[in-house]
Amino acid sequence: MRILITGGTGLIGSHLVPVLEVNHDIVVITRNVSMAERELGHKVEFHSSMDHFSDLNDIDAVINLAGEPIVNKRWTETQKGVIESSRWDTTAQLVKLIKNSEQPPSVFLSGSAIGYYGRQEACPVDEYSDKFHDEFSHQLCKKWEEIAQQAESDKTRVCLLRTGIVLAKNGGALGKMLLPFKLGLGGPIASGNQYMSWIHIQDMVTAIELLLDNEGCRGVYNFTAPEPVTNRVFSQTLAKALGKPCIFKTPAFVLQLMMGEMSDLLLHGQNVVPTRLKEAGFTFDYAELKSALHSLHLRT
Repeated sequence: MRILITGGTGLIGSHLVPVLEVNHDIVVITRNVSMAERELGHKVEFHSSMDHFSDLNDIDAVINLAGEPIVNKRWTETQKGVIESSRWDTTAQLVKLIKNSEQPPSVFLSGSAIGYYGRQEACPVDEYSDKFHDEFSHQLCKKWEEIAQQAESDKTRVCLLRTGIVLAKNGGALGKMLLPFKLGLGGPIASGNQYMSWIHIQDMVTAIELLLDNEGCRGVYNFTAPEPVTNRVFSQTLAKALGKPCIFKTPAFVLQLMMGEMSDLLLHGQNVVPTRLKEAGFTFDYAELKSALHSLHLRT
C-alpha cells in the first residue's frame, strides 16, 4: 500500500513509520522535512504541506496523527485554539482531499483520545458508553471525530483511534514522569484513586496495523490496554521498575496552581477498556502494566 501519514515524527508516528515502511510505501507530511529525514530515513517520501496534493487518488490509506501536544503549555484561550486548530484543520484538509478523489483511499485512520469521554472517575467505559463529561477534552475530541467521519463513504472506511497514555521509553507522558521517579521523588497525585488508561507503544503500532488490514474494521476504537490502573498503582509500579521509593505525594492544589485547567487531565481519571479492539481479534502483547514497563528497560 501507499500510505500517507501526518504526525509522522511524533511519538506514535516515529515508531509506526519504521514498521510500515518494511512492506509499504510511506508518504509523510511534515513542517520540517530535513529533521524528518534525519529521524525517519530516506526511504520515506516527504512533503512540507498538503498543498502538494489536489487529491489522494494515488494513496491507498491515510493515517492522521497530527496535533499540538495537549500538555506542553498551560491552557490559555490562545493555547486551546492552537490545540484545536492543529487537529481540526489538518483533519478537515485530509477529508477534503479524500472527497476530491475519484479513487479515494480505502481507509482513513484518524487520531482521537480517550479525553472524548471526559472525566469518568472509576466507572468503566468502552466504545459503547454513551455518557460523557462535557469539558474541553470532550469538546476537542468530539469535533475532531465529527470532521474525520465526513470522509466515510462506500469507498473509504473511517476508524477513530481514541488513544490513552502511550508508554514509550522516550517522549510522551511517561517521558515527563521519569525524572522525578528516577530521583526517588515520584509518587501518587492527589488521592491516587483516579484511573490511568495506558497502552504500550508496541501494541499501539500493532493495533494500527490491524485496522489498516482488516476491511471489516470501522468506527471508534479505544487504544488502551485491557487493565487500566489507578494513579497510585501506576506510581508504585513505575517506582518499582526503576528501583526507587514511592513516598512523595503531589497535592491537588499544587497541580492546580501550576497547570490551571490542564490539571484536570491528571486529577480526574478514566477507566477505559478496549472492547472493540478485542472484538476485532486483537491480542495485546502488554496487557498488564508491570510487563509493559519492564519491556521498556527504563533503568538504562
